[in-house]
Amino acid sequence: KAAIDYHIEVNKHFYSVPHTLVGERLDVRIGGAVIEVFHKGKRVAAHPRTHTGDFSTLSEHMPKSHRKHLQWSPGRFLNWAKDIGPYTLEIVKRQLRDRPHPEHGYRACLELLDQAHRYSQPRLEAACKRSLAIGSPTYHSVASILKKGLDRQSLDENQPTQGKLPLHGNVRGPPLLSLTVWRT
Repeated sequence: KAAIDYHIEVNKHFYSVPHTLVGERLDVRIGGAVIEVFHKGKRVAAHPRTHTGDFSTLSEHMPKSHRKHLQWSPGRFLNWAKDIGPYTLEIVKRQLRDRPHPEHGYRACLELLDQAHRYSQPRLEAACKRSLAIGSPTYHSVASILKKGLDRQSLDENQPTQGKLPLHGNVRGPPLLSLTVWRT
């Protein structure tokens, strides 16, 4: 039977069939070099036989809505980011790596990389550098940095500095805060 993802399993490898056959009973002929799939006696798919335990998917078997997304791939996003710079590349890598499936990071990657058109590649790269430095490598952080123009400031300008607090009785330093007083 064709599963909901329009693939059948043959010897721990998954081969696609036309999506219109989801749920249908299918017959499989396993040859030395080819796997053939039949529906009601008619051949509906053929794939080179493989033993990798992975997926073999033909785009013509996919629903139109799935084919539309074939133009996007992790490699395409990584190459696009690499053209902008190493900090942008690092954020895109994290967006793809930190999700259960890389496809779940496509929207964030697309929105992030689109900022190069809205602002510029150098500004996007500077914003990505800042977002990594502050520990928030997300599209929303980068967009906020760009919107506020923080990418144009050196990283040191926004770092809090010690010694600029006014001196008065309520300001206590680390030595006093680390004291522990026990009374018995």
